[in-house]
Formats: sequence, structure tokens, C-alpha cells
Amino acid sequence: MTIIRITNLRVKTIIGIHPHERKKKTKLIVNVTLDYDASKAATSDSINDAINYSTLNKSIISLIEKSNYFLIERLASVILELIMKDKRVRQANVRVDKPKILKHADSVSVEMSAKR
Repeated sequence: MTIIRITNLRVKTIIGIHPHERKKKTKLIVNVTLDYDASKAATSDSINDAINYSTLNKSIISLIEKSNYFLIERLASVILELIMKDKRVRQANVRVDKPKILKHADSVSVEMSAKR
């Protein structure tokens, strides 16, 4: 089993239930962890046998930037669906943080996971 982590991906998008959140993009911090069997990639040394984390990162950024959800729960769910489309992924975890949204707290986050 091999674990890939994308850590503290910062992306802005429209998200939230309040009128002011619907007008201005909010910065989110996204963390992704996934695991897959990388034995073939480790032997071949070919990107074709690996999960290309650069391509995945770009796909996640694009998805978030184009999104317009009310809840971070929905956004986390959609990111997780994107990751799980790759049948090699055995398990994935997505955490979406909405920083500085609550007084006296660094952030609010939602974390979701999926497993085959």
C-alpha cells in the first residue's frame, strides 16, 4: 500500500449560506490522503503505472474553482467522488477547512472518507 498526500492546498471559491459568502470568493484549505497499490509503478518507474498527483491536484483545483456550493460537506463529497473515479484508489480521505470563519476558532472543517 502506498499513501499519497496533498497537503494544505489553498483554493478560493464561492461557498457558504450567507449572502456575503455568495458574493466574494472564500479561501479554503484542502487536504487529501489516498492509498493505492504502487508496486507496479515502483517496479516500472513509469508515471503510466502511478497515480499522477500533479494531474489529480490540477483536477481538484479546477473542480473547486468552478464550484458554487452552499456547504463544505457537499464540496468535500464531490472532491472525494473525483478521487474515487480512479479505480486504483483503495481508500481516500478529504478534509476541507474554511479558515477564519468562526470567531475564536482557526477554522471549521469537514472530513470525509471512502473505501472500496
